[in-house]
Amino acid sequence: MLNVGLVGFGFAGKVFHAPVIRAVEGLRLSAIVQRHGAPDPGYADVDFVTSVDELLTRALDLVVIATPNTSHHPIAQQCLLAGRHVVIDKPFAPTLAEAQDLVALAKAQRRVLSVYQNRRYVGDFVTLQRLVSQGTLGRIVVYESHFDRFRPDLKPGAWRERREPGAGVWFDLGPHLLDQAFVLFGTPRAVAADIRTERDGAAVDDAFDVTLHYANLRAVLRASMLAAAPGPSFAVHGTAGSFIKYGVDAQEAALKAGRAPGAPDWDTDPPALYGTLTTPEGARPVPTIPSSYARYYENVRDAILGTAPLAVTPEQALDVMRGLALAVASNQQRCVLPWRG
Repeated sequence: MLNVGLVGFGFAGKVFHAPVIRAVEGLRLSAIVQRHGAPDPGYADVDFVTSVDELLTRALDLVVIATPNTSHHPIAQQCLLAGRHVVIDKPFAPTLAEAQDLVALAKAQRRVLSVYQNRRYVGDFVTLQRLVSQGTLGRIVVYESHFDRFRPDLKPGAWRERREPGAGVWFDLGPHLLDQAFVLFGTPRAVAADIRTERDGAAVDDAFDVTLHYANLRAVLRASMLAAAPGPSFAVHGTAGSFIKYGVDAQEAALKAGRAPGAPDWDTDPPALYGTLTTPEGARPVPTIPSSYARYYENVRDAILGTAPLAVTPEQALDVMRGLALAVASNQQRCVLPWRG
């Protein structure tokens, strides 16, 4: 049994981490850092502490960091130096240099370090990944990935909407979309980005169109907070056919509703949301393959125990950070920039 400490019990900690960790056999959520407020009665078996220093007095194997982005580097550094394995919620850090520093430290300390790329483990992406790996679509020439929402009202008190390093929708959603594209196609030859604000009064970016240039493929990553009629989550075209998928993965809504991984129909799409595969033979629905965020933590558990290779590696996390930074530079310079990784 591996003992886990969670730093941060806001939205990310409560929804995306704590219930998922508790659902994984072999992991025990032992302590949570919550600086303010009363302990959650739903976690009566967990020790609540008010600082990372106090957390590190506990016998913990793994520390999960789900705090505002600017605190990722110092907290992860402290935990690695204390000999703990570390998982950091995305993005890895506000800057590539900070991320590189943590990777070097984890290597020196011989600790597992990973970034929480839970959206590798969503049904629509798992389904698409199988279609691509089986060659069902032929050679892919166009890949579009959308993360559309309709949130016209600002949240002035939210740290993600303040002018600070790592804020804005590109650093919030970009890590997911970059990671998925890199899993499918590897790193690109070049990046072109349009990162912008669309909502009145927004202080940081809330929309983007980022194009990854490959040899014979263009991967377009898009997000908007003003999409009352969202586009497809995936639109992929190849030499043998196309795959179009609408709808969002069910896991986030289930977690918000208080359900936990392993519940019946945990990540089940209704038939109305199945993707459509179109080939010269016609169009047909493709049932969504169920998945679970828990598989991320199952892999981290196994990597710590030495029974499986780490799925989301520090090197992959650095590629995502390089993509984030390169897109920001491309947007500022209004040009296509080579990868040169």
